Amino acid sequence: MKILSDTLIYNTTADTDIIDITPEVAERVRGSGIEQGFVNLFVPGSTGALTTIEFESGAISDLKDAIERMAPKDIPYAHNLRWGDGNGYSHVRAALLGPSLQVPIIAGNLALGTWQQIVLCDFDNRPRQRRVLLQLVGEV
Repeated sequence: MKILSDTLIYNTTADTDIIDITPEVAERVRGSGIEQGFVNLFVPGSTGALTTIEFESGAISDLKDAIERMAPKDIPYAHNLRWGDGNGYSHVRAALLGPSLQVPIIAGNLALGTWQQIVLCDFDNRPRQRRVLLQLVGEV
């Protein structure tokens, strides 16, 4: 059993960045030598999330629109009243999607569907430097 940890770093702008991180994760998986196992991904912070989607402009636009419908920016949030930072919607959006994702590794590759990519979502209302923590676990 082999266990490796790694960190990916991304600079975001503000307000619902969705970044395809699949190439970097796949590179780490290939470099690990793990043939069978999984990679666990986690974004520290309460305004970032991870999910999968077909990373093309229509699907990304649809995801952003759905997120806006679920947790609109322009409604009152108790978090904003308490802290005054205006990002209450960011916390709710991140909580709905979640901070982690696990993908199987089969034959040394990510077991993603043909049109499925791993995306980092940053919902904060200011630029951030986001870390994505990876743990690769499996047999070589």
